Amino acid sequence: MHVVYHIGAHCTDEDKLVRSLLKNRGQLAPQGVVVPGPGRYRPVLREALRSLRGRPASHDMQETLLDAIIDEDRAERLVLSSESFLCAPMRAVTDGVLYPMAESKSPWFSQLFPEDSCEYFLAIRNIAAFLPALVARLNAEDRAAILATTDPESLRWTDVVVALRDANPDAALTVWCDEDSPLLWPEIICAMTGLPEGSSVEGADDRLREAMTDAGAARMAAYMAANPPPTVALRRRAQAAFLDSFADAARLEQELDLPGWTETTIETLSAAYEADCARIRALPGVTFLEP
Repeated sequence: MHVVYHIGAHCTDEDKLVRSLLKNRGQLAPQGVVVPGPGRYRPVLREALRSLRGRPASHDMQETLLDAIIDEDRAERLVLSSESFLCAPMRAVTDGVLYPMAESKSPWFSQLFPEDSCEYFLAIRNIAAFLPALVARLNAEDRAAILATTDPESLRWTDVVVALRDANPDAALTVWCDEDSPLLWPEIICAMTGLPEGSSVEGADDRLREAMTDAGAARMAAYMAANPPPTVALRRRAQAAFLDSFADAARLEQELDLPGWTETTIETLSAAYEADCARIRALPGVTFLEP
């Protein structure tokens, strides 16, 4: 069995990927690809991780876990997703460090099914948008603690990605920018499920539609149905054109203001994010998805 762990990050997904993946269970099942509902595995895996703390699960425990989270007798590929696999939202930034538990906790997942291979998927997001979205989810005490101990300009996704890669040298690691998700959604679904790139998947336009007006999404769907793009590149080009013409500003708008932030702060963080992405793109042992 091969186990796929989509591990976040927070504020990049909100279970959108799970919902798209679940739409494809019918076509995936005959190929041995199992996508269970998150309610079945999240509490079970959380308790198992807490119990094992990085020790390998016994054969009996592995069988118990599988019995709890899937109905099939056996899965060739098991796809699991949670933005809180590594930690709860209030611990995503601790003492000014982004996902400090990435290195120590990520190997625990490989020990849930130590006889099987696994890989990790991670979406990242501009700190200028990520940090306001993260603290907005927290209570006043946790929000104050993060803001008091964090220099936003010091947060680097490269540190998280390198920690994941180095702590899991035998596991593939795939990373993408959440900002690119609307145009990458079919490729992300295919990569996670093992389908060949370019395969037809349900929910391929889920993220794109939510960034567009309803009228624009309908026009795009009609155009694509009448003019199926023969390649991934042409599909992305057509989608980008529709997104440019029919983006819904109200849906895309996010408040980026935090105490003490200025336009210069946001510009600085955005420039640092671009440089950060360039470094991740060049890292050996990391697959970086981009349009």
